Amino acid sequence: MKVDFCLPIRNESPVLEANMLKLLRYLEELKAVYDWKIIGAVNGSSDDSAAILQKLKLQFPGKIDYLEIVAAGKGRALKACWRQSTADILAFMDADLAVSLTNTSQLIAPLIDGRADLVIGSRFVEGALAQRSWQRGLISKSYALFSRVVLRHDKSDLQCGFKAISRETFNKIDPFLEDDLWFLDTELVVLSGLTGARILEIPVSWQENRLGKNKSNIHIVKDSWSFILKILIFRKRISKIRKYLGSV
Repeated sequence: MKVDFCLPIRNESPVLEANMLKLLRYLEELKAVYDWKIIGAVNGSSDDSAAILQKLKLQFPGKIDYLEIVAAGKGRALKACWRQSTADILAFMDADLAVSLTNTSQLIAPLIDGRADLVIGSRFVEGALAQRSWQRGLISKSYALFSRVVLRHDKSDLQCGFKAISRETFNKIDPFLEDDLWFLDTELVVLSGLTGARILEIPVSWQENRLGKNKSNIHIVKDSWSFILKILIFRKRISKIRKYLGSV
């Protein structure tokens, strides 16, 4: 069994090398029963993130790799990373490692054991610990509630950057993944559900520690309206693809 951990990377040079090595050491010490590789998916970066990853790839061949995409976008980076992967399980986490690495086993084990087809981290289910500003927490919960009503799912947290999916399920939904930015998380969860995939939410320990500060690449007001619009557009798309996904 092989697992690829993809980290979308855009101008992350201040923390990139330290966090890649932190993840590498953690996976080595975990002594997992599966083979694994870490892939940095550089997208739209103007710093030396690609050079850092190139150096790490030479230092740790077979364990660290990277690909470089000219245009920016988390969704674009993930799709490119997973489409070129040959792994049985496709995982991703944010490059700032906001979710504690101690949650990694919970993320992968249900897929290894055949108990789930998609595992998603949640900051809002029982047992989760989330340190973030109340404004961002309110917006995330409001987004989840709105999407549950409109898209008819039952998950508590669509946007947490900590997910893993089986190759089989990804292949089923891949033709319908359109978003190149932050909405891809929602597409992954909702489209997987339409296939009948078993989706498991796990509580995570999450800290807003981007570059050591409470910052994010998401612009709260602008992206909140963008997400609402995308949800409404996505609902129309779902009506067209529901029948197909239910039969694959």
